[in-house]
Amino acid sequence: MEAGDVIAIHNALTEARLDYWVGGGWGVDALVGRQTRDHDDLDISIPAGSLAAVVDLLQARGFEAKVDWLPSRLALRDAAGREIDVHPLTFEPDGSAWLPGLDGNRFVYPAGSFTTGTIGGCGVPCISAALQASFHTGYLPQEKDRADMAALQRADLIADWQP
Repeated sequence: MEAGDVIAIHNALTEARLDYWVGGGWGVDALVGRQTRDHDDLDISIPAGSLAAVVDLLQARGFEAKVDWLPSRLALRDAAGREIDVHPLTFEPDGSAWLPGLDGNRFVYPAGSFTTGTIGGCGVPCISAALQASFHTGYLPQEKDRADMAALQRADLIADWQP
């Protein structure tokens, strides 16, 4: 997934007036303001109520469901091998949101966890550095996870990170 691909998806979602926030590796790069590594996919969080519209939009762009772990995650892939992981969020009146985990737990997005960043010179909505760091704890991190957290630390967006 290249920066131009991310911008094309951003433009399509924005034109369709569909809310979304970039997470994962591209979310880190959006916060840092530059691409720090190669990315296999694009992670987006969306309001759960717009799932059907987002899937329709992506299918119209050639993406088809690859992994269906709803209500937690839907991974779509196109013929070029580009992958988008869609995470449907349930929003609460206070502005917080949550994503159901596969084990019955919830991943909480506190109010204020939604911000903006930059990919390829384009402003994009993304999840906050603090939430990124929170999501990168409690498991054995891969090298890409360590690289993402190091990028946020170098940019002074998070303090010392411990997995």
